[in-house]
Amino acid sequence: MRPGGDFFAGVLGGTDPALVTEAAERAAVLLVRGARGSDDPAVADRILHLAETEGIETIAEVWSGAPADTLAGCLWRLFLLRSWVHADPLGVAREYDAGRRAAPVAQVVAGVADPPGPEELRAMVDQVLRGIASSDFADVLFRAAAFARVVATGRAGLVEPSDAQVRRMLVLSEQLEAAGHEELVRPLS
Repeated sequence: MRPGGDFFAGVLGGTDPALVTEAAERAAVLLVRGARGSDDPAVADRILHLAETEGIETIAEVWSGAPADTLAGCLWRLFLLRSWVHADPLGVAREYDAGRRAAPVAQVVAGVADPPGPEELRAMVDQVLRGIASSDFADVLFRAAAFARVVATGRAGLVEPSDAQVRRMLVLSEQLEAAGHEELVRPLS
């Protein structure tokens, strides 16, 4: 027996994953490209605090499976980075400080104040994400990539982290940097 169209019409199921992915991508495009057209400085702050105030967890969960070279994938990585910095600012500051001397170019691109304390790192990551609305998206990606590279370098020099932890941060950096280059060639969608 081969199922025909009537067979599939009678099967109850969840939402089509392709439609969910498409909706997540559309939301990412509207968030990044729509914000760019706004002259309202409050838009940048609303984007920065989306996860905290608007319950974006559901859409972010769908973004988590998006490829790194899509807007949804980039937003997932950026919001993940911000969440981590805000959740563990002391640990991040320790890792960043350990890596900044070994990765001086990346440190300059990241733009973290010297010395890089917990509050300075929170301020930097928030400033980077505000850039979604107020600066070139490629710059946002490059700054976030540079920050992640300094942290990966710092992690590699510390005793506690595993190779997997170092590798994850390095991969995040590489993904954000590659997406930044792609954004320069043709805007991500």
